[in-house]
Amino acid sequence: MRYRLVIFDWDGTLMDSVARIVACMQAAARDAGWGHLEAAAVRDIIGLGLPEAIDRLCPGIDAERFELLRSRYAYHFVEGSRTPMPFFAGVEMGIARLRELPARRLAVATGKSRRGLDRVFRESGCGHWFHASRTADETRSKPHPQMLEELLVELDVPVEEAVMVGDTEYDLEMARALGMDRVAVTWGVHAPQRLATSRPVYTAEAVEALFDWLES
Repeated sequence: MRYRLVIFDWDGTLMDSVARIVACMQAAARDAGWGHLEAAAVRDIIGLGLPEAIDRLCPGIDAERFELLRSRYAYHFVEGSRTPMPFFAGVEMGIARLRELPARRLAVATGKSRRGLDRVFRESGCGHWFHASRTADETRSKPHPQMLEELLVELDVPVEEAVMVGDTEYDLEMARALGMDRVAVTWGVHAPQRLATSRPVYTAEAVEALFDWLES
């Protein structure tokens, strides 16, 4: 097998959740009195931890409004939104293919909170797919490599036998900082040209192509 450990980003890589994130962040900003956030700006911060995302979207925001915006985002995302968040077509079958080899390990490294990731694991019934996971509030936000370092230690896999798969430069730069191989996917939020600057070992333009490459 090409890699013993495959680490996936979540939003924009496995799950088509970008529209929901954008709508909820825009609604939260309005609720907090910050005003309108452009959709492109919100898309750009997907993958970062929520505090880091708010800081980037709302420079100079005061502590009180910061907390209000964060709480309103959580409300909209969990309770207020009906925007669906399906897996990208082919993801479930692709993960099943990877799981057929007992020696291979699968993990998640995400900008979500632990509470948020556990919620989506429960709702989608997919938590058993993965041997380990790390979230931004448990370690440090991407592109810092701490969550990858911790996953390597937990699963006892050397960096040269692991690969990070993601749709943003934050995913790829996190892996690059460790000298870990990285794969870019083009169906998420960052453009292929932007992803290319992180020198991925492979760029997947379709879900099936990604899993074919990982199995080859």
